[in-house]
Amino acid sequence: MRLSQMTSHLSNGANGIAYPGKSLADLPKSWTFTSSLPHDSRFPTPADSHKTPRDDIEPRQVKGALFTWVRPEVTKEPELLAVSKAALKDLGIKEGEEKTKEFKETLAGNRLLGWDEEKGEGGYPWAQCYGGWQFGSWAGQLGDGRAISLFETTNPSTKIRYELQLKGAGVTPYSRFADGKAVLRSSIREFVVSEALNALEIPTTRALSLTLLPHSKVLRETTEPGAIVARFAQSWLRIGTFDILRARGERDMIRQLSTYIAENVFDGWESLPSRNPADDGKEPEPLKTGIAKDAIEGPAEFEENRFTRLYREIVRRNAKTVAAWQAYAFTNGVLNTDNTSIFGLSIDFGPFAFLDNFDPHYTPNHDDHMLRYSYRNQPTIIWWNLVRLGESLGELIGIGSGIDEPEFVEKGVRQENADDLVSRAENLITRVGEEYKATFLTEYKRLMTARLGLKVFKDEDFDSLFSELLDTMEALELDFNQFFRKLGNLNVTNLETEEQRKEAAGVFFHHEGVTGLNNTEEAARKRIGEWLERWRNRVYEDWGPDGEDEARQTEMKKVNPKFIPKGWVLDELIRRVEKEGDREILDRVMQMALHPFEESWGWDESEEERFCGDVPRADRAMQCSCSS
Repeated sequence: MRLSQMTSHLSNGANGIAYPGKSLADLPKSWTFTSSLPHDSRFPTPADSHKTPRDDIEPRQVKGALFTWVRPEVTKEPELLAVSKAALKDLGIKEGEEKTKEFKETLAGNRLLGWDEEKGEGGYPWAQCYGGWQFGSWAGQLGDGRAISLFETTNPSTKIRYELQLKGAGVTPYSRFADGKAVLRSSIREFVVSEALNALEIPTTRALSLTLLPHSKVLRETTEPGAIVARFAQSWLRIGTFDILRARGERDMIRQLSTYIAENVFDGWESLPSRNPADDGKEPEPLKTGIAKDAIEGPAEFEENRFTRLYREIVRRNAKTVAAWQAYAFTNGVLNTDNTSIFGLSIDFGPFAFLDNFDPHYTPNHDDHMLRYSYRNQPTIIWWNLVRLGESLGELIGIGSGIDEPEFVEKGVRQENADDLVSRAENLITRVGEEYKATFLTEYKRLMTARLGLKVFKDEDFDSLFSELLDTMEALELDFNQFFRKLGNLNVTNLETEEQRKEAAGVFFHHEGVTGLNNTEEAARKRIGEWLERWRNRVYEDWGPDGEDEARQTEMKKVNPKFIPKGWVLDELIRRVEKEGDREILDRVMQMALHPFEESWGWDESEEERFCGDVPRADRAMQCSCSS
């Protein structure tokens, strides 16, 4: 079961699981989140919320609660623009269901499944309460300001439970100064990138459908059409969920939420990883699971109870995800604590981008003037966010073996024991921090080794291959992801001589030739050629004296995508859908995003090659705003 949890972000379309599927109405549904956690006292029952006029539900401060029951706003003549076939499979929805009125109306927010209107009972939609640190400053209460969760559903085949949510579904108590809407522009971006990341096997929230609201005019920098993305995830809980509880001193709810996550989001307390015996965070062997809920591990100053094990699980998941971002040059753009997933998912897609030319200082967010969320800073920022989580869990972590003592549970730590608690919490957070670094590096090395077509990582690879390649890419302004795909097309048997390697180097240049400050073509070819020689030698070490070109190239194409939804592609897609009414292009691009490693997709070959080819010079390193 633990293996399924760790891989449950991967699409069934990729792993070949076959399931006949059910209608949306017949999907098994649950409301575990709302039945397990404290609700907004303004609406003691779903019926109280349902009988409240929709326009009377307005932004306000919500305390002592983790959610509010609230239904989506009714939409007029919604148009279903696109559906992800991979998402349909993963949710266990039958093929063709997307053509039904029930499917379209439910995912536009006009129909509630599981709620009995006449009896005023059943499962009911909700919006979460959370806070967050934004750009390093405390932002107070945030929450689902335009996202409303409909229900949870468990795929009968995989047994994986997802929470289905509508983004752009209307005002909630957490909308603050906003209108609860989402524009088509940003909704297209989220719909495509959610499924693209999943196809790249990067942990992510998912997108089921995209619906245009033709009568919804949304004011941002200009007036834009509104839309709804139906999205789903194993959990929508964030570090910011803990932030708001800590800021308000709601210690009982921190314990309650932590217990809910261990028992309902993960596979139970015994599924969590045991204490790491290595002080440097490295693992001589995989960490054990199956540790009893009440077990205490480690010496007195490093006593680990079950909440430390929970913290470790969350940290390790996020370390692996950010390693995948770095290996595929994905830049989130807004890594606030409310955008950092407890489940370790890529979440909340605003001004994101995949790097074009390799520039470690690049940020896709044009409001990020200090480059806080730049590509190079992502591992550091995620750890900064995880330290905030450690602070929220600090009392539970720091108490060690006293975690279940009645006095502590009811009143907290005694003053005379406070220093010991703080010291132990700091020790454990620091120690788990070493695991974060080790886990990140292990996963990054694994991914980069595979992308370079090598079978095993050697210590010298980090400097001689990884670092030198990144330095070369930066100096010569080479396209990051295209470099690996093109590298996978080379035959090492054709790289025997210096001249051959210099000749091959030209394949990595932009169509306008060599770029970058003070670079000449001769110097550029020489630098790439020298790197190719080192790479060629490593290929021979791993694959044998013949290099096994065909077998290696096959393996490299499995991990090096031909298609990446770059910023300029998404901009063109948005223009053609929104301004020109082109519906076919959305399905075409989604087909490419869902199958990024293919050579072709059976569409217009010239268009496919254009979308996969050199980024137009004026469109490289695009930036956008958080406005959505």
